[in-house]
Amino acid sequence: VDFIDMKNVENRNLVYEAMRNEMVYDRSKYTILPLSKFGLMQITRQRVRPAVHVVNKETCPTCNGSGKISSSIAVTDVIENNIHHLITKQNEKKLVITLHPFLYSYYTKGLISRQMKWFFKYTKWVTLIPDSTLAIVEFKFLNDLGEEIELL
Repeated sequence: VDFIDMKNVENRNLVYEAMRNEMVYDRSKYTILPLSKFGLMQITRQRVRPAVHVVNKETCPTCNGSGKISSSIAVTDVIENNIHHLITKQNEKKLVITLHPFLYSYYTKGLISRQMKWFFKYTKWVTLIPDSTLAIVEFKFLNDLGEEIELL
């Protein structure tokens, strides 16, 4: 503790004694040295209780702690490739995609949205359902019975 500007020796001794009197109630082991000629008081304390360790970090549910996720462009390419495959190759009659609200807004925004472009391209309406429980790059394709379609 710094008492550099305290010139009077009597006041220095009063501060030292007051500190010793107050530290009597401390349960920790401690050492207090009188003020040095530079006006510094040295105080040491030994920890009695174990340190409290509070965990304030969680594993990211999207990347499982790896710090890496698929880029949104890659996800949109995968979705569009799957739509093409399911409609043209597997002849799915009705297609429903549940996806994160961010992806939902990406596909439905604008006057001629991507969802509308799919309709013009495939002449089938692809229903999009936002689901906030999904990770930002996660999606599920459902058939006309509401069953999840296994993707390649």
